[in-house]
Amino acid sequence: MMRLRRPGPFAVLLTLFGVAAFCALGVWQLERAAYKETVLARFHNAAAASLVSLSDARAERAPDAYPHVKVTGRLQGDRVYLLDDQMRSGRLGVMVFVPFLPEASTRTLLVNLGFLAKMGADSTTLPDIPPIPDQPVTLTGIYAPPPLPGLKLGGNPLVREKAWPKLVTWIDTRLIADDLHTRVYPDVLLIDPDPHSAYIRSWTANVMPPARHRAYALQWFSFALAAIVMFVVLHRVKHDEVATDEE
Repeated sequence: MMRLRRPGPFAVLLTLFGVAAFCALGVWQLERAAYKETVLARFHNAAAASLVSLSDARAERAPDAYPHVKVTGRLQGDRVYLLDDQMRSGRLGVMVFVPFLPEASTRTLLVNLGFLAKMGADSTTLPDIPPIPDQPVTLTGIYAPPPLPGLKLGGNPLVREKAWPKLVTWIDTRLIADDLHTRVYPDVLLIDPDPHSAYIRSWTANVMPPARHRAYALQWFSFALAAIVMFVVLHRVKHDEVATDEE
């Protein structure tokens, strides 16, 4: 039978605090996973929701809500931004963002037209942009935050780009506002899919996947278990010590 030394108060308190903290963090990550599942469900159902105006969407928008917006205005086809290093179905390409001037608005709305694969044998040639209408158009799509940036290595090439279309490595609406010398809405419009369009429009919410939160939760619970194991190992009485006590 394993015997334990009488632990000191500090060791007991430290272990209890560590186990409690690790378990609390694990539970918090599980709660975040459940919340992210709710957010993903909202995003998945957004395209089938009733259409609202852009002004109503901004006025009534709740946190992590994704309004399905209908807006009329003009696309600025001579001001195209290409978000580089995007992948769809194993193909490398770009996301095409175009400034949009909504009617009766003093701000510019950045519109994500979708994904275009790069061309050439080595997939390094930028794709040809399909013609962009210069007459008023009505667009429908999900009003959502811009894509999350990856590692910002080397800075955003936007500040070095002089000719259109401009290649960027992440979408920052504040930088684009400075580049366009106008006010830009903080979120972007993800255009509804169109089977007849050259663009691939398979949208995903900009949230950490629930599976990753569960992995973090498992990690924290493992730390709690490790703290208990360390406490037992450090206070276990060895066999030779037991024999000495018996003598």
